[in-house]
Amino acid sequence: MGFLLFLSEAAVPLIIFYIVGFGILSKRPVFDDFLNGAKDGMKTVAGIMPTLIGLMTAVGVLRASGFLDFLAKLLTKPASYLYLPAPVVPVILVRLVSNSAAIGLVLDIFKKYGTDTYIGFMTSVLMSCTETLFYCLSVYFGTVKIRKTRYTLAGALTATAAGIAASVFLSRILV
Repeated sequence: MGFLLFLSEAAVPLIIFYIVGFGILSKRPVFDDFLNGAKDGMKTVAGIMPTLIGLMTAVGVLRASGFLDFLAKLLTKPASYLYLPAPVVPVILVRLVSNSAAIGLVLDIFKKYGTDTYIGFMTSVLMSCTETLFYCLSVYFGTVKIRKTRYTLAGALTATAAGIAASVFLSRILV
């Protein structure tokens, strides 16, 4: 265990020294490469900033308006057939768009139900088995200006459904 702790603490400095050392040995202008990469990164951030602001605003409006709670109540009955507790439904809906908003809902669930309960455990597993699907699609495809995503949305929704099913299955077995 001590070796693993040492390895985890030493990994980042070792990688940095390796990259710089490799650049110096291959006679590359390491600092210039770093600056060019930082400039490209800032251009990317500036390009996706409107998308990020739009997504965060939309999630904030949905939460503040009560529409998310309305939609969760509407989906409570169908979700019960899939063994999904009502408090988990808003997490699933928000997780598709925003990780930080979903974490806020998860913390609310943890405060109300606890972390070691069936609902708390399911929420934890759900957060690790699913992805911020619409966020990733809009940011990554928007950055490279891809308009025709083909089967990406269907595949991502299928993977999300599999993650939800895994969280239900594991929670029912382990708790």
